[in-house]
Amino acid sequence: MKQNIFKTSFIAMVSLFTISSCDSNLDLMPTNDLTPEVLYRTPAGYKQSLAKLYGTMALTGNAGPAGSADVFFPGSDEGQNSDFFRTYWNAQVLSTDEAVTAWGDPGLPDFHAINTAPANLFLHGLYYKTMYQVAIVNEFLRQSTDEKLASRNISGADADAIRGYRNEARFLRAFDYWVMIDLFGNPPFATEADLVGGPSPRQISRAELFDYIEAELLAIETSLPAARTNEYGRADQAAAQALLARLYLNASVYTAGAKVKNTEAATYAKKVIDAGYTLMTNYSYLFMADNDVANTESIFTINYDGIKTQGFGGPTFLIKGGTGGNMVSADYGMNEGWGGHRATKALVQKFDDPSGATDKRPMFFTNGQSLEIANITQFKEGYAVTKYKNKRRNGTNGSSTTFADTDIPLFRLAEMYLIYAEAVKRGGTGDANLALTYINNLRQRAYGNTSGNITAGDLTLDFILDERARELYWEGHRRTDLVRYGKFTDGSYVWPWKGGVASGTGVQDYKNIYPIPASDLNVNRNLQQNTGY
Repeated sequence: MKQNIFKTSFIAMVSLFTISSCDSNLDLMPTNDLTPEVLYRTPAGYKQSLAKLYGTMALTGNAGPAGSADVFFPGSDEGQNSDFFRTYWNAQVLSTDEAVTAWGDPGLPDFHAINTAPANLFLHGLYYKTMYQVAIVNEFLRQSTDEKLASRNISGADADAIRGYRNEARFLRAFDYWVMIDLFGNPPFATEADLVGGPSPRQISRAELFDYIEAELLAIETSLPAARTNEYGRADQAAAQALLARLYLNASVYTAGAKVKNTEAATYAKKVIDAGYTLMTNYSYLFMADNDVANTESIFTINYDGIKTQGFGGPTFLIKGGTGGNMVSADYGMNEGWGGHRATKALVQKFDDPSGATDKRPMFFTNGQSLEIANITQFKEGYAVTKYKNKRRNGTNGSSTTFADTDIPLFRLAEMYLIYAEAVKRGGTGDANLALTYINNLRQRAYGNTSGNITAGDLTLDFILDERARELYWEGHRRTDLVRYGKFTDGSYVWPWKGGVASGTGVQDYKNIYPIPASDLNVNRNLQQNTGY
């Protein structure tokens, strides 16, 4: 069984923070009687609180799998709306050429139609869970100042360790604000300096938030543990550098063209590449139940354990939700399938040979499944995706067949190769021959030999976008990629059911970002809705 900071002991962090803009019906009330004086009185309490900061990315609440959601609002389901990666995946993948879902829960089909409204509960789940994560980081930072440590007689090595935790917490907050800048553009903004119970958070502009995230990551970059020296799943220098590389690659989008940071994107991707990571020899090992074992490629992960992090999101959602039709759930280490999400033919056709006989990355179940999708609600229309499994490399199941063990990689070396190549191709300072080498490294891993290698003339921006689809599909990157390439809303590139039309259609450009939830606008008069909604 996996053991790390998130999967050992958790304590419920009392909600002594505030996000005043949250829906008045949003439940952020304390779930126990802990006070800061009790919670933070010992060094162990600080580490347990740090575990909560990480753990909330994998857990829906303190009880799990249901019963004490981190965020809750009437009409919602904890498994659907309080798991970070499940809600993030809906917004990043279901809205693109990578997937559709058979489920008709109100608001869910709107992602693929690129027609999400400010009242969409699934969008609310992502927005509030991300801001909840910001809020608990802010509270942790308030409680871990040198003044607070001195008042609790914590000094020496214990105090130094807690100062290190603060850097990790700041990374987590920077990541959450990256989610907000990428998907919502102009969110509410608060740091530990804002008073609990004070005025509603102000709205920050997208360009201003870019500067804040960049400054935070640069400030902590060298103070975090060196790459690959921290506990598995915890932030280190490479995690901060990887997020900077991703931030810089999208700088023009986030600043409306005011800043182009391709040189910086290449520089920071190269820092990660040079930190000692290597590609896993077998692509499928990255998405199995024991993908924490000897994982040389993943830089930062959300960690799951079928016994200790039970919930209906994360890998459980991906595996069960993608299993149905003629598929046997046990083949994927699970006790049931939910018959939900499948690939569109646009994803399938990105591969020259989608059977997996040459390029090993396409993992599609086709028996009884049609390539074409005439009716989204029918699971057997569209190829099923078997990329994620609750099976270990030796063929045995994960620790539970109800909840999966598979960790979710948020950053891995392959993405850094792709960022470097794209940034250089977009004019950033770098080595074009090295960019080609990085792409061919991915393809040699995929093909098992050099038969899939490309030449310098093949390495175009469009090729890189397609290679990102082949390498990173269903990992939560696609919407961001299509927006950066100007293809998410534009009618020049369509896929089945884009815009709610069977053959696909373009939609209005304002839908490149999501709306601020109506419930937040109603209670925080500092906020203005994103243009068009």
